[in-house]
Amino acid sequence: MNSATVRSLLVRGMLAGLAAGVLALVVAYFLGEPSVDSAIGFEEAHAHAHEHEVELVSRSLQSTAGLATGVLLYGIAFGGIAALAYCFALGRVGRFGARATALLLSGSALLAVYVVPFLKYPANPPSVGDPDTIGKRTTLYFLMMVLSVLLAVAATILGKRLAPRVGTWYATVVAVAAFAVVIGLAYEFLPVINEVPNDFPATLLWRFRLSALAIQTALWGGFGLVFGELAERLLNPKAAAVGSGRSVPAAS
Repeated sequence: MNSATVRSLLVRGMLAGLAAGVLALVVAYFLGEPSVDSAIGFEEAHAHAHEHEVELVSRSLQSTAGLATGVLLYGIAFGGIAALAYCFALGRVGRFGARATALLLSGSALLAVYVVPFLKYPANPPSVGDPDTIGKRTTLYFLMMVLSVLLAVAATILGKRLAPRVGTWYATVVAVAAFAVVIGLAYEFLPVINEVPNDFPATLLWRFRLSALAIQTALWGGFGLVFGELAERLLNPKAAAVGSGRSVPAAS
């Protein structure tokens, strides 16, 4: 893959990330923000009068312009990074086309980068968590994320090396099983963090965590679909034209 193609895919990845960010923004606004507002209300109701601080940025600005800026910029940045990973993965993870590779990459990244760490250290709404342990919690989360990504790469390599000997099916089963076993050991031995107040509504906590998962699913899933289509049109324009129903000019 030459530098011009990589550059074109990078631009398309950032555009796909922006489009996926718009989708994630809609999910965050309609699913995530109500839970955040409820959690803030719980926190304010249980705070002492002297603990109230001056609000530098209004809640309405945080939930609109602030949310949009953060999500869209994140989408553009992660889209560019994912596009570079796609350039490396294309043709190296199996005989998949441009669209299938994009969906496989986005799905695998969602699992390794977000879902696996999330199951060990799930997202918490405002009023949950001790401010004195935020450094420890952040470190443990990123440790879990890095471990998950490295193990996913190792499992992929293991599967590719086993495939010529035992076949693709059994190689995949062994690689997935090895990944699950090591991740299970990490879940067991890494510290457990439980700082949810005893009187915090369980339903609210569940809704917040479910909305956080939905936002990431919308972001990664939307990116995979949009970027897969853009990559297909760049790398295989004739097949993309035929698939969309357009006629392909005959070679003279």
